Amino acid sequence: MEPIEYFNRHQNRTETEQVYGEGFLRFSYANPLGALPLHAMVKRAAFSRWYGERMNRPSTRSKIQPFIEEYGLDPDDFADSPESFPHFNAFFYRKLKPQARPIAPRADVVFPADGRHLGFARASDIRGVFVKGQRFDLAKLLGDDALASRFADGSLVLSRLCPVDYHRFHFPCAGTPGESQLINGPLFSVSPIALRRRLAYLWENKRVLTRLETPNLGLVLILEIGATCVGSIHQTYEAGKPVEKGAEKGYFAFGGSSTMTFFEPGAVKLSTDLLEHSSHQRELYARVGSEMGHASPISV
Repeated sequence: MEPIEYFNRHQNRTETEQVYGEGFLRFSYANPLGALPLHAMVKRAAFSRWYGERMNRPSTRSKIQPFIEEYGLDPDDFADSPESFPHFNAFFYRKLKPQARPIAPRADVVFPADGRHLGFARASDIRGVFVKGQRFDLAKLLGDDALASRFADGSLVLSRLCPVDYHRFHFPCAGTPGESQLINGPLFSVSPIALRRRLAYLWENKRVLTRLETPNLGLVLILEIGATCVGSIHQTYEAGKPVEKGAEKGYFAFGGSSTMTFFEPGAVKLSTDLLEHSSHQRELYARVGSEMGHASPISV
């Protein structure tokens, strides 16, 4: 199977992803023999809870330093020292120093997470990126036919977090968030290895939807998607309390996962490099707080 390549905005080069647990993913999703354990065990919430509990054991502290070294993480970015974490999970959803992820001052919308991003001027254009010929079902993804109709011609950004990434997610723009809405489901992987086989994992998995009312972008939808070994999506924001662009919204416990951001038609113009790489079915790596787009003149 082809390697996963993406363009690193900050390094200005194409890179090949170093996939955590690659052998397990390829067996489960690309090997016919992996179908039985995938459906019997891996997709189930109990499996992710079990794995998450393992990562909460004090003995997992021994995994932290080797992980930092293998994936080239910079401890100077961490808000707390590597030695201070009581277990691997606490390290996994660590906080960073504010200066490690500056918020782009001139951008109206910023990336909500460190990760590999795909952006589309129209939400329905996501079809065919991972699975050619498979219909992208926005109504099932949002769990609401009326919302799907409202956002079908608006912009969409899919932000994929790998296990090696910073795992707190943030608000892409200023506004007032409502209560988060849980849409329950299983916990398949959302790695390209899995999505190339079945795009429907995006709208079958457990996910959490939040509506953000904004002063100049209309209604913005934010969706966090759970995945294998990510049974917990933690919200840290307060519903009804206005937030600034780039403010923390929550975090994922152990594993890789995704967030999706939806804008109403005509509300934003996504960044040129995001649209360009996405048109070639190539993800753009960018850090939380960096420019994702600007308010469209027609929406002001």
